[in-house]
Amino acid sequence: MTRSGPKLRFLHLHSNFDQGEAALRCVRLINAFGPKVGHVIVSAEEDALEAADAISGKIAVDCDVDFPRLGGFPSLGRMKKLAEAMRGYDLVLTYGWGAMDGAMAHTLFSQMLSLPPLIHHESGIEADERDGLKTRRNWYRQIALGRSSGLVVTSKGLERVAVDSWSQPRARVLRISPGVDLSRFAKKPKADVLPGLIKRKGEKWVGTAGELSPEKNLPMMVQAFADLPEHWQLVILGKGSERAAILRKAEELGAEHRVHIPSFGGDPAKVMGLFDIFAISAQVEQFPATVAEAMAAGLPVSGFAAGDIAEMVAPENRPLICEPRTPEALSRSLFRFADDPDLRKACGKANLARAQKQFDEQNMIALHKALYASAMGLDTLA
Repeated sequence: MTRSGPKLRFLHLHSNFDQGEAALRCVRLINAFGPKVGHVIVSAEEDALEAADAISGKIAVDCDVDFPRLGGFPSLGRMKKLAEAMRGYDLVLTYGWGAMDGAMAHTLFSQMLSLPPLIHHESGIEADERDGLKTRRNWYRQIALGRSSGLVVTSKGLERVAVDSWSQPRARVLRISPGVDLSRFAKKPKADVLPGLIKRKGEKWVGTAGELSPEKNLPMMVQAFADLPEHWQLVILGKGSERAAILRKAEELGAEHRVHIPSFGGDPAKVMGLFDIFAISAQVEQFPATVAEAMAAGLPVSGFAAGDIAEMVAPENRPLICEPRTPEALSRSLFRFADDPDLRKACGKANLARAQKQFDEQNMIALHKALYASAMGLDTLA
């Protein structure tokens, strides 16, 4: 690998590099590091590279490299091929269970091949482990991360899992909350920013954003929303397999004219300020970046007490975070906000103040820079 161009070269091994939180956070970090760092990005799902479109054109990024597949039977020969492909980089960064074979290959062959340091990142529990962690995977993670220089997690729940279930030394685990570029959420969006949908005078919007996947429980959100007064609309930003199920539930409840899934794949900061309430219906979460973004837009938050959500929002908003996690409880939360504009305003203002204090993106960037530089034996990435 040549050394022309960027001073440093990072290898990123992702489970998926489409529009998930891990991929988008990685993009924000890549852009923040600037042109002094070049990047090679590999996705276990080979065509899932959509997030790369948001990387600055000033940065050297290659997503089309001849890299061994990240998935498959973990034979010793395959592990060695993965490890050999890591040579020549300054830092290897792995993300999620789908990249764990990369971490295992690094642990097995890092000394033999004099590989660069590796840091692993986890932002959530895999969908098939939401009802309980798999013992075999816990064991595999424990071994695979044995020579990592750090494990970055985004929530207190994942921090506990890393130490208690994956047997990682506490000193190796670093919790870094997803940050928000606060300035992007300060501007009031235009009423017609969404294709085919305009916020009209007198309308109020419950909004949410994220992947339309089963774990997000969006048909339940439709159920909780359906009885709100007619001038309330539900706007769901995102793409995914659950679109049809969401629309079926809306039709079943006679709310299809008030439930909207516009074709919008852009920056949520351009839309979030149109919402009057931000809602989140997932019953299993860690630290959802969308909640931090809603807070940065000055919104009240209605949702379940999953992961760190209750701790994320301001104290004024916490009574509206639901336990038990039922559609009836979520509906009560939505109705309280819908019926009380002063409550919406007070919680939104308090959430904004908390986001400004707790979730500034610059802190997230600084912590990653310091960790990555330390792993490479450098004083700084700047």
